[in-house]
Parts: sequence; C-alpha cells; structure tokens
Amino acid sequence: MDLKGKIALVTGGSNGIGKQTALQLINEGATVYITGRNEGRLQAAASEIGAKPILADSSVQVDVDRVFSQIMSAKQSFDILVNNAGFGAGWAEIGELNMEDMLRVYQTNVFGAAMMGQAAANIFKKQKSGDIVNIGSTASVKGYAKGSIYASSKFALRGLSQCWQGDLRPYNVRVMHVNPSEVTTAFGKEDGVSRADVDNKLRSEEIADVILSQLKMDARGFVPEVTVWATNPW
Repeated sequence: MDLKGKIALVTGGSNGIGKQTALQLINEGATVYITGRNEGRLQAAASEIGAKPILADSSVQVDVDRVFSQIMSAKQSFDILVNNAGFGAGWAEIGELNMEDMLRVYQTNVFGAAMMGQAAANIFKKQKSGDIVNIGSTASVKGYAKGSIYASSKFALRGLSQCWQGDLRPYNVRVMHVNPSEVTTAFGKEDGVSRADVDNKLRSEEIADVILSQLKMDARGFVPEVTVWATNPW
C-alpha cells in the first residue's frame, strides 16, 4: 500500500516506538497525528518530526471521542491507527498484587486500546478499508515472574487483535499485532527519557521498520502477528 497521502494516528507518539513510527510514516508522505498525556513532550515531538499533536489520554472515553472528531473534521478520512500507548506498573508476585495498579494498567493497555480500536473500526467499516496495528509485547505470548499485571494486559490486547481480525476482515480492514522484545525506549521511566542505545539491543527503529513493512504490503494481504527479537542481546 502506498502510504503517501494516508491519514494516520499514533497513540503514545511522544517518544519511543510511537514517535519513530510516526516519523517513518511522515517520511513516506502520510499525515500523522500523535497523542500523548504530557503536553511538553507531545509538542516537542510533534515539532521535531512534523506530526500533528493532540493532547489526549487514550484511557479516557471523552478524549478518544475528541481525537477522532478532530481528525475527521479536519480530513474527512482516516486510514491507519497505531495503538501504541501503554505502560507497565505493579511488578509483584502473586499474593502481592495491587488492584489499583491493575486497574491503571488495564485502563490504558486494554480498555483504552479497545476504545481507540472501536472508534477507528467504525470509520473503517463504512469506507471498507483501513489498518489497525496493536503494539503488544513478547509478554503477550509468555508470562514471567512478577509480570502478572503487565503480561496479562498484553495477553488481553493480543486477544483483542485476534477478535478484531475476525470482526473486520469481511470489511477489508487489516488488524496486525506486533510483539517487540526489550527495546531501549523510556518504558518504565517516569522522566520519559529513552535509555541509551546499546549495539546489540533493539531500538525503536527496528519496530517501526516492521510496522511500516506491514502497512506497505498490498492491501490484499496482511501479517496477523509478528514478534521481533534482538539477534544476540547477551
């Protein structure tokens, strides 16, 4: 698919995988909106890469509605959603889980992604075209010690991806699920500053490359799920 002239939304686009994906979409000629909850980081990222910023929290329904209303009012069309917003918290063994942490993580990683996906799907079904990319994690496919909250949220997102594939294929809408392994982003850091790149670790660029290659495939085909590992991270 030619990305030139396409209208895309990348949630969590202020840094990391979201920002890099937005940049690569822009370099292909797409108009890209990015959302984020920190206004300073959002505006700085948008200015740096040439994206259109919308201050919004994907876990808040009124914000989701406002985002899509703003895009459709400006462009009257919409083509690509990259559901990237997400975070981890509450790293604890079973027996020490905190309901507040669980609700916070699920509110963004699962419920927010679902509401963003639903809003996009309602547009895509009418126009009989569109792409949704959900950013999962290798935690989507294998749990680990102290990962009950985060891993289960990503398992849930993977389940949403598979259900949406069933729902939307009859409308020529592609739903793709991407599982990054460890990436040197700001994930887990309160200051929002990405960790320094390490030669043998994954960067946001590798994940964005995979996302773009999926989107650029002719619309008659799609890759339902892909996992990206560092070749030799040890």
